Amino acid sequence: MASNIPKSTKAHVFVGWLTSLFSVEGKMRANANNWLELAEKVYHYRRDVISEVMAGELQSQIANLRLQLKERTNAAKLKLGIEELEGVLRRTGGKIYPKSTVQEYVEFFLVAAIVVLGVRTYFVQPFKIPTNSMWPSYNGMTPVVYKDPSKAPGPLAKVGRFFAYLAQHKECVAPDSGKITVPVFINSGGRLYFEKRPGKKWGVIPATVREYTMYVGQESVKLEVPEDFDFDLAFREAFGVTSEQMADLARRSSRGDYNYRWVELAREAERGKVFLSFDIMTGDQLFVDRISYHFVPPSPGNGFVFRTGHIAGIGVDQYYIKRLVGVPGDKIEIREPVLYRNGKPITGADAFEKNGRREGKYGGYRNIGLLESGSVVEVPKDGFLALGDNSANSADGRYWGFVPRKDVVGRPLFVYYPFTSHWGTAP
Repeated sequence: MASNIPKSTKAHVFVGWLTSLFSVEGKMRANANNWLELAEKVYHYRRDVISEVMAGELQSQIANLRLQLKERTNAAKLKLGIEELEGVLRRTGGKIYPKSTVQEYVEFFLVAAIVVLGVRTYFVQPFKIPTNSMWPSYNGMTPVVYKDPSKAPGPLAKVGRFFAYLAQHKECVAPDSGKITVPVFINSGGRLYFEKRPGKKWGVIPATVREYTMYVGQESVKLEVPEDFDFDLAFREAFGVTSEQMADLARRSSRGDYNYRWVELAREAERGKVFLSFDIMTGDQLFVDRISYHFVPPSPGNGFVFRTGHIAGIGVDQYYIKRLVGVPGDKIEIREPVLYRNGKPITGADAFEKNGRREGKYGGYRNIGLLESGSVVEVPKDGFLALGDNSANSADGRYWGFVPRKDVVGRPLFVYYPFTSHWGTAP
């Protein structure tokens, strides 16, 4: 049946209702309804443990406030009715009312934790790039070297860089004047010798660190860095040497033992002056999409996050990120510097093409392990093959084999920190 109420009258009724909803009286009526809901909850949960007198008093106050609402009592009287009901609730509510501040905080954080765990488990998971195996597509911990130590950031700049990049500043001061001498691993491609020590992360959290020892003249200088940080990268940039040059100097040195050889650099340091200064920048932190691979199978070129617990060659259960290069049935080989899939140069990611051309910071794919020169590997039925973009410095499928299908986690979605050029959609 059509309404006979004029449109103008309907509009006035709606405006009046909307005004009352946001008026003092409207807010007080909503408040009263909330108190009634709480009172009903207390009554039903506690009527078996409170006395009949208290239960009757609670019912009486509930009925009184409900009647005031029905008769559209003004806001002042509704406020008095609420206060009378609250007084009864304080005597009868037990653990339901009043709640302590501590209890409210505990409930809030429990609910928040459940929500976060649900999202992390089924939808999106945060992940931090620990090493530079995917560099330069993704950064692990990388150095910013100050070749002129006087250009290193001051106190305020250090604070700003900490919040923007989680940067840790490191520097070495010469305890003596003279040539700088460093130990280099034998047959390691020129990598500096180090020892692992127990240390602290941010000065608080127990962690393993790498300790490097250098000499200036006759005095030693020790430097500690995080275990996953590639100090050789910072060292070579600071002193203007290549890994090949360091390896050659180590081969020609007769000082050392069966682990390392001492290499003397051309540069000299001056006592009391900084001779090495750099920042350690945090690795890229990103969100991982855990959903899409349940519906669309991964394809070569995708960023690829997986667990390592069932990979015998790794031995520990961690999260790794590499680039997917082979799916079941694919035949993979490397003809340096190009990676081949099923007899053709692989496609599907910019990193493949840049490595094939050794473009910019991409150094090309290296023959080693499963993919040594002349080897062709076929990916098994329930596995995937994943390699790092930084082939010269990546412990990947060439060393430990294939990723079981059941251990695939998802694909990189978005780099949310730090605020570098990598911030944004993951490549």
